[in-house]
Amino acid sequence: MRPIIEFCASNMHHGTDAVMKKLEDNPDYDVIEYGCLGNCGECYLFPFAMVNGEIVAAETADKLFDEISKKIKEVEEIYDMFGD
Repeated sequence: MRPIIEFCASNMHHGTDAVMKKLEDNPDYDVIEYGCLGNCGECYLFPFAMVNGEIVAAETADKLFDEISKKIKEVEEIYDMFGD
């Protein structure tokens, strides 16, 4: 299963653009940028992204990358246990 990682263009002021570019280098991920993800409260306050539809947030963009990586591992483990 390919994780889908979604970013909000309005959140890039937190440095998430660098995180997005780093994740785009991995051909196993689907990375998508939207103009708005409809999470304006989160978008204004801190770096965030969505991994398979779930919000992942952190205090900094570097920490966001780590949190996204953790979430991807969780998703992959669940898929390995219950997937096809």
